[in-house]
Amino acid sequence: METIYALSTAPGRAGVAVIRLSGEGAREAISHLTGAALPRPREAALRRFRDPETGAALDRGLVLFFEGPNSFTGEDVAEFHIHGGRAVVAAMLRCLGHMHFLRAALPGEFTRRAFEHGKLDLTAVEGLADLIDAETEAQRVQALRQMEGALGHLYEGWRARLMKALAYAEAEIDFPDEEVPGDLIAKLGPEIASLNHEIGAHLDDGRKGERLRDGVEVAIVGPPNAGKSSLLNRLAGREAAIVSEEAGTTRDVLEVRLDLGGVPVTLADTAGLREAAGVIEQEGVRRALVRAGKADLRIVVAAPGEGTDFALARDG
Repeated sequence: METIYALSTAPGRAGVAVIRLSGEGAREAISHLTGAALPRPREAALRRFRDPETGAALDRGLVLFFEGPNSFTGEDVAEFHIHGGRAVVAAMLRCLGHMHFLRAALPGEFTRRAFEHGKLDLTAVEGLADLIDAETEAQRVQALRQMEGALGHLYEGWRARLMKALAYAEAEIDFPDEEVPGDLIAKLGPEIASLNHEIGAHLDDGRKGERLRDGVEVAIVGPPNAGKSSLLNRLAGREAAIVSEEAGTTRDVLEVRLDLGGVPVTLADTAGLREAAGVIEQEGVRRALVRAGKADLRIVVAAPGEGTDFALARDG
């Protein structure tokens, strides 16, 4: 299998950047860049990195080596901890790209190799992706539990029980005339019913995990000058939307991303719902209705003394 490399930290200016390699060529790449002996596995070693072709100094940083299969991917893995300047990172990647036994990794390829070598199952892979994308504390907790096997252990338990139930059924079918201890079919029914109930309850959770992962869409709707933009600004804690006594100030959908109790929420301020006169305002009202229709939650705002029947009717 080819040896791959990639920048593992976010691109851009930073104090430290990490470049990771995975595959049989990781050892050779360390030798080419440092001209020094391979560090002991899992021990950081300070090394000077040089261009293998010219000998010019590139940077000074740490080298870590993880010998397979005791690594994230299950293969030999090397990590170069270098200074995070754009020029330093570019120079290191350029030198790695000139090594014929290396190639740039595809998106997610390190994790794919971890899966292929049995280091992660599919639920853990999904949890890892969610952990990297987590924006709130609740998202982090859920993703970490999944990455560490909470969901995988649950599914594995169901699989084991299904395999046992299948064995009971096969024993009754394959050996009808033999003396099989116990009434296997009698044991099979309650177990299948129990599994059916547990799996059904797991699936019928109101999409809680999905909502936490993807976030909740909330649309603020209502007639013009009802205070929708003021509500958005108050919840956002800043002047995200223009507030004016002039009706129809909001013409497009304005979004604000919030963290409410650990749940990611996208709050959308929409155009006032009324019989619009101009083409632009008509388009704003149309977009407001579309966005409200797709939202998980709609907050209807009306001025004091006014009802909400008009806004609700227009919203469908």
